[in-house]
Amino acid sequence: MSTTRDTDVPNTEVPNTDLRNDDVRYDENESAQARDARDLGEAGAQLSTAPVETAVPGSFGGTRAPGAAGWLAWTGREVIGWARWFWRQLTSMRVALILLFLLSLGAIPGSLIPQSGVDDMKVEQFAKDHTTLAPVYEKLGLFHVYSSVWFSAIYILLFVSLIGCIVPRTWQFVGQLRSRPPGAPRRLTRLPAYTTWRTEAQPEEVRGAALALLKKRRFRAHTAGDAVAAEKGYLREIGNLAFHIALIVMLVAFAWGQLFKSEGNKLIIEGDGFANTLTQYDDFKSGSLFEPDDLAPFSFTLKDFKGTYERTGPNRGTPRIYEAAVTYSAGADGKEQSTKIKPNEPLEVDGSKVYLVSHGYAPVVTVRDGKGNVVFRQPVPMLPLDSNVTSTGAIKVLDGYKNAKGVKEQLGFNAFFVPTFAGAGKGQMLSQFPSLDFPVLALSAYHGDLGVDSGLPQSVYQLDKTNMKEFKDSQGNLLKQRLLPGETMKLPNGAGSITFEKGIKEWGGFQIAQQPGSGWALIGSLAAIFGLAASLFIQRRRVWVRATTGADGVTVVEMAGLGRSESAKVPEELGELAGLLYDTAAGAPDPDQDEPDGESKDADGESKGADAESEAADAESKDPDSDPGTDSDAGPTPAPGVEHPTPDPQAVPAEGAETT
Repeated sequence: MSTTRDTDVPNTEVPNTDLRNDDVRYDENESAQARDARDLGEAGAQLSTAPVETAVPGSFGGTRAPGAAGWLAWTGREVIGWARWFWRQLTSMRVALILLFLLSLGAIPGSLIPQSGVDDMKVEQFAKDHTTLAPVYEKLGLFHVYSSVWFSAIYILLFVSLIGCIVPRTWQFVGQLRSRPPGAPRRLTRLPAYTTWRTEAQPEEVRGAALALLKKRRFRAHTAGDAVAAEKGYLREIGNLAFHIALIVMLVAFAWGQLFKSEGNKLIIEGDGFANTLTQYDDFKSGSLFEPDDLAPFSFTLKDFKGTYERTGPNRGTPRIYEAAVTYSAGADGKEQSTKIKPNEPLEVDGSKVYLVSHGYAPVVTVRDGKGNVVFRQPVPMLPLDSNVTSTGAIKVLDGYKNAKGVKEQLGFNAFFVPTFAGAGKGQMLSQFPSLDFPVLALSAYHGDLGVDSGLPQSVYQLDKTNMKEFKDSQGNLLKQRLLPGETMKLPNGAGSITFEKGIKEWGGFQIAQQPGSGWALIGSLAAIFGLAASLFIQRRRVWVRATTGADGVTVVEMAGLGRSESAKVPEELGELAGLLYDTAAGAPDPDQDEPDGESKDADGESKGADAESEAADAESKDPDSDPGTDSDAGPTPAPGVEHPTPDPQAVPAEGAETT
């Protein structure tokens, strides 16, 4: 089996078309080189759906005709030309990558700078701490990045870029699927992977065997003239389109989720419940198009919280069991059901998810006035400060209390709680372990006006002592005391008392999130991974098998392959196909292996037949239209193999810049 390749490749522009060779009508005056270049262009046409680059601005208008009508026509052509050029740039891969990069850059300040829709208090604190930067950030929209004008502009441009790329490419690809692979080029030797051999089988038999072989290997194949044309690897373009469509799906899902999302937090003490209404949340934020009626109707009650922790080893204090047992019902009249919520196992009800995000303790305290009447008795949640649940909080008695003189007042107690106390004289009052091994409650007492009626929001874990007075002990200092479960702190001058009850309850912090579009985002991400893998690892390629009768009556078989991009896979695959076809159409001996019976020799003993052969070879080399299949340098022992020299960059024209 021998291989040939002509390196004299013409510098001829080739149209990017999908015509088949048997449908082409050449000009009689067209040169052989121009016909070869045209053949190669048609053979490599539409191996992808990348559009051809348009001309740069400045080449649209042409010559302007005189007069107002000519000026208007020239201006219209210029406007259309610039619009076409701008659209081509917007839908190119280069601009899409730039927009993706800008979108990722724009998301950085949204993660580093406090956002007004997420934490208004942090935004206010940032403005107080940075009096110079805050006005600049406000003008640039950095406190509300995801709803700012510039971020929305990048987002919309990226969306338009993807849509403008996908629609024409999808339409073009559908057209390619409906058409047949292009016919074989006139000279297969110009292709990067090529092989040939001679066989005694008839050309029709070779083409039939090649057609059956290629179809068996899942090629789309058909007979075009004296050759079989086949193509494979369409999944590459399907993957490319799927990747871009998946990006659009994810963008739409992200936008839908941001516009209609809702997210709130609720602290629930054991025995208490929650109904999914706006007034029940401790804090709540939502998208700009969210309506309160969009909240899913459900409710649940925290029955019990169970937490166990590692006692020894390097992971001491790490939770082993961390779960909340709840009963819930969906809808207004839903049946009550029981379940357990864990950190990675949320409760899902009607599109909403309930996550367990925090945990703490709520000591039960009882406050009595000077007459012994109970004015306050309930568990008070404490805010954890560390992993061992050292906690702080405030106890506020708003109504029902009167001092020793019968005057209505409000009481306030700063509270500090540790579930496992190290003991007096053993350092600071910090918890040594998260479990309730040695609980202690430290209190300091105040009386006066808590300021809850001022209309200003305040934390439930802190006291506003602006209008409060300290209770004094016998030495004139602030009244404070450490209490064990069951102990009582007496207020001076018959003002009452506060008791740390033995029953200590636990609380769970829950986040209730409603994120529409999250399922579509997951589907889009999986489709994007599939599409990207297909576009990277699958190669679209074409194979041609030509079988013609040579000058000596023996069939000459030529096989060639062409891929979307240069790789070793096309030559390897062509070699395998050639080997299988060679088993069906075995090689025939070359003419120079058989001694002709009637050959005469001159007086010098030289063969006249050899002289004739030499002259024929010289004529063959001078004829640019000679058939490469009849080359006389074919090996004496045909064996299937592939030669794939580096193709001339002008042999197959570029198909245009790749777009998204």
